[in-house]
Amino acid sequence: MHHTYRNQGFQLFVSFFEIYGGKLFDLLNDRKKLCMREDGKQQVCIVGLQEYRVSDVETIKELIEKGNGTRSTGTTGANEESSRSHAILQLAIKRSVDGSESKPARVVGKLSFIDLAGSERGADTTDNDKQTRMEGCRD
Repeated sequence: MHHTYRNQGFQLFVSFFEIYGGKLFDLLNDRKKLCMREDGKQQVCIVGLQEYRVSDVETIKELIEKGNGTRSTGTTGANEESSRSHAILQLAIKRSVDGSESKPARVVGKLSFIDLAGSERGADTTDNDKQTRMEGCRD
């Protein structure tokens, strides 16, 4: 990260969750069940999602590896280990109010990376891939 921004109160936070079977789980906090809500400003909020303040790329990579290791996976005709969930990795840039860390930081930007489950091509799967078909039938 560029050091000139550190004195301006910018902070980077990482969170990582999955949507599996219509439910949300925190991939960085022991798969804790989460709730999705809409706030008064009609912004979607993930209640209970743990955010980790990071200051270097290595820590971000470690968190991604930890989250990927916690993800729901299964075997398909195309892959021995295929994700069975949608995963959302979020990087939030926040800025401290008046440079003070005692007050809540304000989000100034958020970048979401989304990995969708079930993206195997039909030509790469077999007709008897029961688990993939069952995953697609869940409400």
